[in-house]
Amino acid sequence: MSNNLLAGKKGIIFGALDDKSIAWKVAERCVAEGAQITLTNAPVALRFGQLNELGEKLNAEVIGADATNMEDLENLFTKSTEILGGKVDFVLHSIGMSLNVRKKREYTNIKHEWMLKTFDISAMSFHRMMQVMWKLDAINDWGSILGLTYIAAQRTFPDYSEMAESKALLESYARSFGYHFGTAKKVRVNTISQSPTWTTAGSGVKGFDKFFGYADKMSPLGNASAEACADYCVSMFSDLTKMVTMQNLFHDGGFSSMGMNPAVFED
Repeated sequence: MSNNLLAGKKGIIFGALDDKSIAWKVAERCVAEGAQITLTNAPVALRFGQLNELGEKLNAEVIGADATNMEDLENLFTKSTEILGGKVDFVLHSIGMSLNVRKKREYTNIKHEWMLKTFDISAMSFHRMMQVMWKLDAINDWGSILGLTYIAAQRTFPDYSEMAESKALLESYARSFGYHFGTAKKVRVNTISQSPTWTTAGSGVKGFDKFFGYADKMSPLGNASAEACADYCVSMFSDLTKMVTMQNLFHDGGFSSMGMNPAVFED
């Protein structure tokens, strides 16, 4: 069901890979709510993912861009504003990758050059994205910028490795750039801390299936699905949340407020 919450709005969705991606679900919901969008991911993801299929389905242009490359990002925003016929109203950053996690390096023995790459791809890309938007004046007043994060930024989840520090950095960028965007253009910048979700990237974390079940039992409402996260993103892109900025918003069924849930100990 559509409420046309994003009627007339334009946006860019970063990071959709396949139909398991949260960004994929967000893109579908944004278009269903009346938005026009462009889609982007790294060139390697375009080769191995299914983003072109989503673009055809949503009548959305797909523009390849390496989020660690300023020229690529400038080209992305320039082309998007041309295609969409004006500045954007919302942007979703859904990008994360760790070579240390992928290669199963223990946190106490990670390669620091890989850690720097993790920060570059997963967090600094958020700052780069906003810096390019600022430089090009690419977002309308009262626009909305979102980054997807995880509670490992505040709590210890050993197998999440240096992605935890990466998410903490991402959230800090949202607060810092949120001040500048808010005072200059009334643009709001927030992060959404999502439940463990069965995405291609998330399921690659060691022991993910067990942790998914644990979080589901700990949370009074259970784990939030990718579809529910898409609904939340739509509300944050809409004019109904114009005064919410510089916040890390937990979308996790209550997990972040729990200490202990007896359900965890039940068979």
